[in-house]
This record gives sequence, structure tokens and C-alpha cells, in this order.
Amino acid sequence: MQNNDLSAAQCEPCQGGIKPLAASDIQSYLAVIHAAWVHDESGHRIERAFKFKNFAKTMFFVNALAHLADQQGHHPDVTFGYNYCRVAFTTHEAGGLTRNDFICAKAVDGLLDT
Repeated sequence: MQNNDLSAAQCEPCQGGIKPLAASDIQSYLAVIHAAWVHDESGHRIERAFKFKNFAKTMFFVNALAHLADQQGHHPDVTFGYNYCRVAFTTHEAGGLTRNDFICAKAVDGLLDT
């Protein structure tokens, strides 16, 4: 598995019939994204919570996230409020995690230079 340079990678369109990553591959990818990303108990998604100073900063982040997701063609589930945002990635077509989820997580990390 080649996961060393996720920051330069682009998501590949899902054509159907793709399989989710094996547990060992997920662990390898988790090692190259920010440690705040959590592999949820179902094993089907990764999630990260963000805190901000105020609503404006939260919205700047959410808008940047939306732009990034559109560029990659891979869209997260997002929940946000006054000073927080929760982002979760999964690949619905695969029924679990794929490389695309980790490419996007790494790109989201780059929005905050974390």
C-alpha cells in the first residue's frame, strides 16, 4: 500500500464494486493523518472534532471544507454549530473506508496546518 504522500493525492471516482480497506490498511492510513481522527466503533468511518473561537471562524472552516470536498468529489458528513465542527468520512459505495477517505482527511488537516 502506498500511503506516504496522501497530501499530494487526488480522490479516484467510485465506479462501484470497490471494496473497503482491510483493518491493517486502515491502521496504516491512520498513522499518516492527524491523531485527532478517530476510527469509529463500526469500523466504517473516520471522524474528527474541531473547536473554533467563534461562529465566523467555524463558518470559514466549513466553507473551505465544502470547497475541498467538491474539488475531490468526495463529501463528508458535517455537523457544526457556534464554535465546533465534526467531520466524518466514509465511502458509501464500498460500505466502509477507502483510500479516498484518508486523502480527504489529510486535506482537511491541511486546512488548519495541523
